[in-house]
This record gives sequence, structure tokens and C-alpha cells, in this order.
Amino acid sequence: MKNELLSLLHLLKGKKILVIGDIMLDKYIWGEVFRISPEAPVPIVHVTKETYVPGGAANVANNIVSIGGEAYVCSVVGQDRSGKALVDELEKRGIKTEAIVEDGNRPTIQKIRVMGGRQQLLRMDKENSDYVDSEIEEKIIDKIKTLLSSVDAVVISDYAKGVITEKLMENVRKYCIETKKPVIVDGKPVHKLWFKDLTIITPNTNEAIEMSGIVIKKDDDVVSVGKRLMEELNTNVLITRGEKGMTLFDKEGKISDIPTKAREVYDVSGAGDTVVGVLSLGLASGMDLNSASQIANYAAGIVVGKLGTATVSIEELEQMIRNE
Repeated sequence: MKNELLSLLHLLKGKKILVIGDIMLDKYIWGEVFRISPEAPVPIVHVTKETYVPGGAANVANNIVSIGGEAYVCSVVGQDRSGKALVDELEKRGIKTEAIVEDGNRPTIQKIRVMGGRQQLLRMDKENSDYVDSEIEEKIIDKIKTLLSSVDAVVISDYAKGVITEKLMENVRKYCIETKKPVIVDGKPVHKLWFKDLTIITPNTNEAIEMSGIVIKKDDDVVSVGKRLMEELNTNVLITRGEKGMTLFDKEGKISDIPTKAREVYDVSGAGDTVVGVLSLGLASGMDLNSASQIANYAAGIVVGKLGTATVSIEELEQMIRNE
């Protein structure tokens, strides 16, 4: 299996993926902690640097380009400095931003993390999670129509922050079924019914429990959860299970357990984005579901060994599979 996966890696390069969803600016304030404040029982952070990383759906796009694919982002930013900073960060990484719409009525989503050494001390969120208004929604749908013929696959990266709407999903479903484009969905349970009849959904364990209404108390319960989601939504299902790896349910009736490849776990933030990004490249290249999921699992095993919102390179992926 290892040699087979290695022989497939070159297929990931150059594939074009349209990522639709909620993009965010991840700001990291880095520093050292030497003492506790005399004003309150909190650490004093001596700030040494600040860094910015694309987050949310933008992190999916970042993972796609880091592997060697091409990513187009369709989303919304505010008319603010954070929006400009986010677009700049995307363009620095070679991510295509022509499908990003500005909305003067909402702020760019920010996740601000204060780090003391390698420890996250505080996170502050700036966001408006209301659905975008109808005018912005139409602009997004028009951007999707324009780009769809140029891409090999579509990712829905739904953080329930307002970009993904029922009307948008109706249009995506219609266009992608007509053009036979694979659609990979990382969606929130509240929007479950919007994801019917698409290629695959990728819930984590908690999302799968909420979507299915079945509590996972033992490993066998995962089978009931996956089968219910597959039947209700008429889609393939990949449940990401943290240290237990992943379980893939395909519509042909095959169930595959994929053990985790993580050697060290420093930070699980963004690992789901890595899975979705790599999976989309695999399916866009014509890989079968199992092979694409296996490669995505290796990628997740690498990214959780890094601190913060991180990506994986094709060289890291090749080395991990080769050394397995």
C-alpha cells in the first residue's frame, strides 16, 4: 500500500480547487512569560513578535497550495485593515483571491491568539456570524458560476460564520452535479440537510454524533453513525476521529478504518482543514476514495505535530509515507 500511495503523490500537483466558505485571519502574538501580574492572577507576556496566517476556509486553501495544487477562494471579508491583511497573506502564498467579496456591513473574522512560549494563553475572536445578506449572497454565487468551469473540484469549508447559505448550496449542488465536479464538504451539523447528494462529508466525531443523533460509546457505534449519515444524505462519509484515525464509509457499502499516523501531537487546530485540502486534491486527480483518504490521513499526522495553524509540503508527505 505504501508504494502505491507514493506512486500517486505526483497526481496531486497542479489540480485546481475552488474553496468556498468562511475565511479568517489568524493572528498570533508571541512572547515570553517571566512573572504574574500584580494587578490580577494572569501572566505578563513580553511580546517578541506578531504573525498572521490564513485561517478557516483560507487554511484549506493554504494546505492545497503547500502540496502543489492551485486554490481559488470564494468568501467574504470586511472593508477593514484585517480584510486587506488577509487578502495580502493569501496572495503571498499564491492563493487566487478574485472571488473574495467585500462586505462593508461585517468585520473580517479574526482569531487572535496570545502565546507564551509554546503555550496558548488566550484567544480573542472578532466576528459577525449572521448570514450574509441577499446582495452579497448573489455576488458569491456569481463568482462560483464564473470559476466552476476552471476547477477540478470544490470544497465547502463551513464554519457557520455566514458565508454558506441554503441558496448557495442549492446552486453549488446543481452546478457540480451538472458538471460532474467532486464536492468535498467540511460542514457544521446545523446545515446538515444542505449537504445531500454531494461527493463526501468529513465530520469529526462530535459533529458526526450531532448530525446522526447517535452517541458513540464504543468503536462499533461509529459504524451506525456513518451508515445513518450515508443513507440520510446520499453521500460518502469520512469521520475523523483524532487519535483513533479515520473511518471511511463509501456508498458501495465498504467501511475502512484508517489508523492515525501522528507521531507527536502539539496542536490539533487546523488538522481538519489539512484533511479536506489533501482529500480534495486526491479526488480531483481521479484517486479512489480510500487512497485519497489514506494520503489525507498522513498529512493530518504531520500537521498535528506542528504548533499553530500549519500546512504540509509534498516533500514532508513523501518522507512520512516512505518512512512508515
